[in-house]
Amino acid sequence: MSNTGRPLSPHLQVYRFMYTMATSIAHRVTGAVLSLSLILFILWLVALASGPVYYHALVVLLSGPLGTVVLVGLLASFWYHTCAGIRHLFWDSGIGINKAAARLSAYAIVATTIVLTLLSSYWLVMPKVHP
Repeated sequence: MSNTGRPLSPHLQVYRFMYTMATSIAHRVTGAVLSLSLILFILWLVALASGPVYYHALVVLLSGPLGTVVLVGLLASFWYHTCAGIRHLFWDSGIGINKAAARLSAYAIVATTIVLTLLSSYWLVMPKVHP
């Protein structure tokens, strides 16, 4: 109790770590990552507007191993945040809130994120065939 006589909110050490906490935290983290990725998008726009020399330099930077890891990570963040957001829309309408459905949807989010990230990564880097 504080000196105001009102009880304090419990802190994270009081709660047992659960899968729903992990998915909720990951949803928030991926939202923050996507917000920060706007800096990269703005950098891309500036390079595009600055001319071919700057644009080529950015493409070379992002085509390297570190750039590829960053872009695939952003892609995974996008897919995870999208899938978790869809789950939250279902929860907001009262669907899938029980414990079994929440556990199943947590696994479904992770599996769907992995599949969509792999598919879209492959689609983005596969060689384009021109007729």
